Amino acid sequence: MSRIYNFSAGPSMLPEAVLKIAAADMLDYRGSGMSVMEMSHRSPVYDKIIKDAEASLRKLMNIPDNYKVLFLQGGATLQFSAVPLNLMKTGKADYIVSGQFSGKAAKEAERYGTVNVVASGKDVNFVSVPVVPKEAFSEDADYVHICYNNTIYGTTFNYIPDTGDVPLVADMSSYILSAPVDVSRFGMIYAGAQKNMAPAGLTVVIVREDLLGFARQDCPVYMDYKVQADNGSMYNTPPCYPIYIAGLVYDHLLNLGGLEAMQKINEKKAAVLYDFLDSSSLFKPTAVKEFRSLMNVCFVTGDAELDKQFCAEAAEAGFVNLKGHRSVGGMRASIYNAMPAEGVDKLVEFMENFERAHK
Repeated sequence: MSRIYNFSAGPSMLPEAVLKIAAADMLDYRGSGMSVMEMSHRSPVYDKIIKDAEASLRKLMNIPDNYKVLFLQGGATLQFSAVPLNLMKTGKADYIVSGQFSGKAAKEAERYGTVNVVASGKDVNFVSVPVVPKEAFSEDADYVHICYNNTIYGTTFNYIPDTGDVPLVADMSSYILSAPVDVSRFGMIYAGAQKNMAPAGLTVVIVREDLLGFARQDCPVYMDYKVQADNGSMYNTPPCYPIYIAGLVYDHLLNLGGLEAMQKINEKKAAVLYDFLDSSSLFKPTAVKEFRSLMNVCFVTGDAELDKQFCAEAAEAGFVNLKGHRSVGGMRASIYNAMPAEGVDKLVEFMENFERAHK
């Protein structure tokens, strides 16, 4: 059976070149006589794997030397708790709520201190991202939290909020590695890996060193960033295999020309789909144009039954996981780095045929 076009929001497609390397390594990783799945995380062989992965990510994202890179478990959702447990020194934080996940993060932070929701896109059903000026942020906040790309609603920040001296924390799960990011503008970046990096099970945290060492007394030791940094992400057994795959993905992207090259590819792919949607008489994009995500393209026909029919026929044609999130409905095409341009072209061709059949 040939591979299908998987438009899942996560876990999502991985580069075919990476999967082929992993397949070749499966039984015998480079002469070690065992799979990466089987080897000790304390072994010299695995030590090289995790250190090489970090080095490649640092090069790919141009991560400054005064930032620690942590390879953790628990998904981005665990970071909803870990962020306030580590960074809430005075018990105050600002949150911009631009979608469901930033809303969940804000609600979780309320367990540990006072949360000020500076702005929310809820009143417009999150079809755009709030634009927040510098003076709107609290000068005494311990940090400002945002979700950079909103997977469910297909929106993204088209600016980096100016928070002054207050550290900016960003959940970049569905944005990371899709384009260059100035890491120095953030106090911390975290991302679940299952969208643009690796299989589910790995979460990457990039945190500035001066923010370490302030965990609350009731912070679980596993969630203390300083403990993890001091132990090289090896306080306990890390998500070994996803880290190995992530390293392969990082090297793959470096070979393609890095994140500048990836941004051009992603902009071109997204333009093909959005240009069709903007000219379509049947399908309509849901996100406000200036905040449209390059990674998650949300659209509707305006008829729930027709949406359902479209998803069913698309799946039969080899375009799977196009159903929108259950809280939104409609359709969502997640076109992460690993989605080939051909997949987007063929999806648009299928949509054109579907539109002609349902005029």
